[in-house]
Amino acid sequence: MAKYLIEAAYSHEGLKGLVKDGGSGRRAAVEAATKALGGRVESMYYGFGTSDVYVIVEAPNNVSAAALALAVGATGALAHYKTTVLLTTDEVDEAAKKSTGVGYRAPGH
Repeated sequence: MAKYLIEAAYSHEGLKGLVKDGGSGRRAAVEAATKALGGRVESMYYGFGTSDVYVIVEAPNNVSAAALALAVGATGALAHYKTTVLLTTDEVDEAAKKSTGVGYRAPGH
C-alpha cells in the first residue's frame, strides 16, 4: 500500500470539535474513515505551526487518498488540508534508474 503524509489545520469549528473530542477522539475518527477506504493510520501527531495535525496513512491508491481528502474537506472542519505522497528509498532508487532513459533536454542545452 502507498503511504501519504496528511497535514491539516483546524478551522474555528474544527477546533471546537477537537476540544470536545480530544486528540484520541479525533484519531479514532480518522482511523475509522481510513479503514472504510481500505487503509490504516500509521501514526498521528499534533504540532505547533502552520499545521495542527500530521497523519501518516497507508491507502490502497491515490483515488482512496483523494476520497479521504474530499470527505474530510467537505466537513468544513479544516482550514487547510495537504496530502503528500511518500516514497520509499527503494521507489526512489527505481525512479533514479528509470530517469536515465528519459532523455529530457534542459532549456538552453
